Amino acid sequence: MCETSSHCKSASFKIPDLSLDTKLVHGTAPFDPVTGAISVPIYQSSTFRHPALHESTGFDYSRVINPTRQELERTMALIEGGAYGLAFSSGMGAISAIIKLYKPGDHILVSEDLYGGTYRLFNEYYAKYGFTFSWTDTSDFSRIEAGLRPETRAVFIETPSNPMMKVTGIRRTAELIHRRGGDLIVDNTFLSPYFQNPLALGADFVIHSGTKYLAGHNDTLSGFIVHSREDQEEALRNIQKSEGAALGPFDSWLVLRGLKTLALRMERHNAGAGRIARWLREQDRVDRVFYTGFEDHPQYELSRSQARGFGGMISFYLKKREDVDVLLRNLRLILFAESLGGVESLITYPLEQTHGAIPEAMRLSAGVNDRLMRLSVGIEAPEDLIADLEEAFRRCAAASCPRRGHKSTN
Repeated sequence: MCETSSHCKSASFKIPDLSLDTKLVHGTAPFDPVTGAISVPIYQSSTFRHPALHESTGFDYSRVINPTRQELERTMALIEGGAYGLAFSSGMGAISAIIKLYKPGDHILVSEDLYGGTYRLFNEYYAKYGFTFSWTDTSDFSRIEAGLRPETRAVFIETPSNPMMKVTGIRRTAELIHRRGGDLIVDNTFLSPYFQNPLALGADFVIHSGTKYLAGHNDTLSGFIVHSREDQEEALRNIQKSEGAALGPFDSWLVLRGLKTLALRMERHNAGAGRIARWLREQDRVDRVFYTGFEDHPQYELSRSQARGFGGMISFYLKKREDVDVLLRNLRLILFAESLGGVESLITYPLEQTHGAIPEAMRLSAGVNDRLMRLSVGIEAPEDLIADLEEAFRRCAAASCPRRGHKSTN
């Protein structure tokens, strides 16, 4: 599969200009040229035989390059419109690798509303080594401008943000940081390459937690960096090789299999989330719903200008804190679990699960309070998910009402 004795520098061989739906199905190697297998083989080997001294098949050691992972990396580059793709053992592994492109003393401006694990990695670990990070509401462009410093080397954003569904303008932010000689890094996990392509909007690097929509079945961990920066490709490959967080062959195959149905799944997630978000807005026990597909969302038009859909993520405030426990106990179809983006619908309590590492003042400033729920809408029938929520809300109402015959002691 690889034409050189080192890692393959080309993201993919030439194929016709196809629609994204078709690229997702076929990737860059629609069949194995030796056997004709239409499923990419799982090269479950740690090492590879050399024909002779100073000769190589192009593969030496799987931590450096593996045929299954190489096809996944090429496919990720293809569908994100980049030149290079790198696959890691988790999304956090990908984020950790990208930060190593910078040096102690560099400043990175970060979306304040993002996954708590990213905050923990930056604040508790890289900050100890001399990197500086500041956090701001990047959906407000004036705050990005105000947050830049002479030593700012990158802006790191999630858009839509996790979990408050804020949208940052990718084009405008890229133009701003590029004028200062810096980079724009975009975590594209929530929308996937099917709905949004940050590189085409000016971003330098795209990050994915492939665990989510890309793999899509809640059965494997993975992370990705996609880019077209020839000046940084060798550095990133060396980081991937040296740290050893490269994705294994079986997990690479699982993500490749998941990508084949990404278009179908994302359309289903998108349609279901829109219907459920509108239904949630009408419920007495719900205070507020956060969903980028609402026409009155503050960045609705921005979303439409840079994305082709709104995705499958919804967050909402319950009116009462005491409903949290009752709701989570009584959902049967929607599963109370961390993560998102799989075929099964999952509900998460961000305060304790995904954003527990973020200091309380910062959490509250971003909107993550003790009544916030995050819902990842799967591909089940929306009416079944609504019925599940409806019954759980009914039990919340019953739990909050005094029992018949109970006399108040007040």
